[in-house]
Amino acid sequence: MTQIIDGKALAQKMQSKLAQKVQDLKDKEGIVPGLAVILVGEDPASHVYVRNKERSALQAGFKSEVVRVPDSISQAELIALIDNYNKDCSIHGILVQLPLPAHIDDNAIILAIDPQKDVDGFHPMNTGKLWSGQPVMLPCTPAGIMEMFREYEIDLEGKNTLIIGRSNIVGKPMAQLLLNQNATVTLTHSRTKHLPELARQADVLIVAIGKGHFVTKDFVKEGAVVIDVGMNRDDNGKLIGDVKYDDVAEVASYITPVPGGVGPMTITMLLEQTYQAALRSVSK
Repeated sequence: MTQIIDGKALAQKMQSKLAQKVQDLKDKEGIVPGLAVILVGEDPASHVYVRNKERSALQAGFKSEVVRVPDSISQAELIALIDNYNKDCSIHGILVQLPLPAHIDDNAIILAIDPQKDVDGFHPMNTGKLWSGQPVMLPCTPAGIMEMFREYEIDLEGKNTLIIGRSNIVGKPMAQLLLNQNATVTLTHSRTKHLPELARQADVLIVAIGKGHFVTKDFVKEGAVVIDVGMNRDDNGKLIGDVKYDDVAEVASYITPVPGGVGPMTITMLLEQTYQAALRSVSK
């Protein structure tokens, strides 16, 4: 029988423990983990994400600052705003919500963030540390997926794992985290030939391609673990994943739902990394 990997329940459990750790840090060191989120423009999905992040941060006892700026802001003005937070000792994590307006270079903004406060794990300094086997700040979605594997005691060693999607946010860092656990990793994408055939060989299938219901049970080996990172809307506006859930659940051993799967864990890892950054600031 297929087991559902309940990301929402795991996120609640981890955030409850995190709230206690935050209280202990405040009591012992007088430090409150501080998270600053910068939201540019009026993208509706970004506003929802940021609101959820802010609510979770406050519930866990964090100092939470959300700065909403118009999409007319210049790149130089945005970098100056980031620099203020780089210098602010009460802020341990900085996140600039993507996507950004076309006139702003994402890479320049990522580079402007102090790597020690880069809780998204996108700065080249942090991606380099990940790829050299010395991870500090990790992209939050792959980090959350690894926590799911731990919670459900899914052994990755020697397993054939296949990722569909090669983004810097999910696919590429996911590959390295799996390699760190001695999995055998295949990284595929929209132009990979014979993709269903390749996917059917995987013990663990992670789908992050951004196409609703792209993966059907024709892609999935009997008994495989299936992780769905997708967040799409169908024609009726309903939130769906990249995996056709009901279809794939017939053959998978474990599967994540959408919503309630990977999403809540992404926010949890953002908070966890902000806490860890605050902890590291104590020993400076």
